[in-house]
Amino acid sequence: MLFLGIDVGTTAVKVSLFDEQGGLVASWGRDYPTRRASGGVVEQNPQHWLDCIAAAIAEFESQVGLDAVRAVGICSQVNTHVFVGGDSVALADAFVWQDTRAAGEAAVLSATITSAEAARWWSSPVPVDASHALPRMQWMRERQPQLWDKTRYVLSPKDYCILRLTGSAVSDPISSVGLVDPCLKYIDELIGRVPGASERLPPLKPFESIAGTMSLGSKKRPVPVVTGTMDAWASLFGAGAYSPGSGLYMSGTSEILALVGFDRIGAPGVVTFPSIDRAVVSAGPTQSGGDSIRWWAQATGRPPAEVFAAATRADRSGDPILFLPHLEGERAPLWDSTLRGAFIGISSRTGDAELALAVLEGIALSARLVLASLEVAAGLKPDTLLYGGGGSKADLWSQIRADCLGIPLRRLAVGDVGCLGVAVLAAVGVGVFRQLCDAVGSMSRVKDRFEPNPHFRDRYDRMYQAYREATGALGPISRRMKAI
Repeated sequence: MLFLGIDVGTTAVKVSLFDEQGGLVASWGRDYPTRRASGGVVEQNPQHWLDCIAAAIAEFESQVGLDAVRAVGICSQVNTHVFVGGDSVALADAFVWQDTRAAGEAAVLSATITSAEAARWWSSPVPVDASHALPRMQWMRERQPQLWDKTRYVLSPKDYCILRLTGSAVSDPISSVGLVDPCLKYIDELIGRVPGASERLPPLKPFESIAGTMSLGSKKRPVPVVTGTMDAWASLFGAGAYSPGSGLYMSGTSEILALVGFDRIGAPGVVTFPSIDRAVVSAGPTQSGGDSIRWWAQATGRPPAEVFAAATRADRSGDPILFLPHLEGERAPLWDSTLRGAFIGISSRTGDAELALAVLEGIALSARLVLASLEVAAGLKPDTLLYGGGGSKADLWSQIRADCLGIPLRRLAVGDVGCLGVAVLAAVGVGVFRQLCDAVGSMSRVKDRFEPNPHFRDRYDRMYQAYREATGALGPISRRMKAI
């Protein structure tokens, strides 16, 4: 008995086959391009996602066979949006979550939301930013009215893939970030502020429910596909971080941290999701985690692996260089698209190794800032964090994060925990497990652990204070530079 898990990430599609114990049977991954242009444009071609899924399925069929696959689950990056026509085909390239074109529309919409409304809808005052679906709908309505008129649905990547694979237009409440209230229903009062938005949103279903069936492989065997959810929540399930008191650190293109609390408290700058099975999840995504590694590798003309190699040559006991990873602004907990990155503390003795180390440490500091807000939102400080994602494979970076956060990190046995998480949902959806908690407990496992080194506590406490001060001080300068 096998389950197919698909994760449509920001830089790659990852697909894995798991058995009912969570054992990895086969895995596949392929990068695809992202187009970046002036004016805040960050786009992807949705056909690339579908091509990757088809290629993975073909390879699995030839290598291990597909006859034992019982169900399919899909998760994806969120706050990436596809405008889809009545024929279920994308009308244009997708707005990636890093795209800031709709910042003006976001500011206008955010200004209409009172603090009382924000508290009632979301529990915490997270502003509507350029990655929210509604400002993008307004942008399309005003700037591309001919495409807006043809738009039948505005979908996340996983919802678009489900539509193309099964013919069903559906989403789950958790992936519909900023559009759903604590009762897991669309916020009609907010959505109505963008004319035409309501009728372009798909119906909502629980993430373990069956969305439809797809024709799997060359035999075209009908296989159920569950509704799935966003990558961060899928990672929670794949990691086993589902009970109150648990926490998750996912390292990918961005850093995503989450804590599961007992009560809905909330805090500025992080998202407290609607409760599912009494679990109150608060989470915060940064803007540039692994994306900072991609940028620095590209800027220095080498592969990302050499950035890590260079960092190992630096002296972590020496004077630090502070890196602000705000290459395209920052999301949680600052939500400021005007911020920009910087190196601070460079001297004539600074070399390649010190700059590479600074990039790794700066990303860890951005995660520490998110975690501080999450601890307020969840009303607890975790004893440990479950830890996964592509960035977790680097031992030095993993140790830096544990040292910087001051919390042990338990690295997961399966790197692509998003794939495992939606495989868990698929197993529940077809009745292999009666409850989600049973499936999570049976299919997730930890590989090893990184303990904080007390020798570096003072270093990272001082760097964290400097990081907070520098972010506040350089914000106005970044905005002035942008206006030149």
